[in-house]
Amino acid sequence: MDLNGKVALITGAGSGIGKASAILFASAGASVGVLSRTEDEIRKTAEEITAAGGKAIPLVADVADSEAVKRAVDRLVQEYGRLDIIFANAGINGVWAPIDELTPEEWDRTININLRGTYLTLHHAVPHLKTAGGGSVLVTASINGTRVFSNAGATAYSCTKAAQVAMVQMLALELAKHRIRVNAICPGMIDTAIQDNTQSRNTEKAEEAAEYPDGEIPLTRGKPGSSADVAELALFLASDRSKHITGTPVWIDGAESLLIG
Repeated sequence: MDLNGKVALITGAGSGIGKASAILFASAGASVGVLSRTEDEIRKTAEEITAAGGKAIPLVADVADSEAVKRAVDRLVQEYGRLDIIFANAGINGVWAPIDELTPEEWDRTININLRGTYLTLHHAVPHLKTAGGGSVLVTASINGTRVFSNAGATAYSCTKAAQVAMVQMLALELAKHRIRVNAICPGMIDTAIQDNTQSRNTEKAEEAAEYPDGEIPLTRGKPGSSADVAELALFLASDRSKHITGTPVWIDGAESLLIG
């Protein structure tokens, strides 16, 4: 899994899956642009990488802001001269509520960060992969909206995740002639801080009663996966070890979605 000479852009790299992937990519030899809208957080990620002997620069941007994303991508390419890997990982759970109580503003915020943010990241970064003669694009989707539809009130979130997989499969065909691979990572329950930006409201009104066997994650007897687990998958998909894989959603959930879908 050698990324020597490669340059990667990772969004949502201030914590969780993004941070773990940035650290792992840098340890594999990549120069990494670590992007987040939280400056203190993203600087800590970059400093941790450079302290370990890797190469990283912090990029501060809201992924829903086109001009901010463009400036960040341009700065990364100016710093390292190329771009080979895009990991569109930034996202939020947003508000989970019954559809008739979810406000248009709440809907728009989730769509803007998760879906518009993915589009803008690829829109501004893909031309540099074309210039480089190829590369790898990764998108963090979810089991929600792709295999699981039973999380009450998660309509906005699930719609963005389903759309991300559709985007990946469309772009896998569109970009194949440029030798750019595009794949989706679909995590289940992972031990990250994403729950901190989740607001649930009256979700019991949208619930459908169901009974599941004991242990919602069969492979680990209920224990969630880790950001490091997902980072290992991201490294494989970013590297030439996966050179014939494109247009593929990969579920990383310990069989959770097969049980509760």
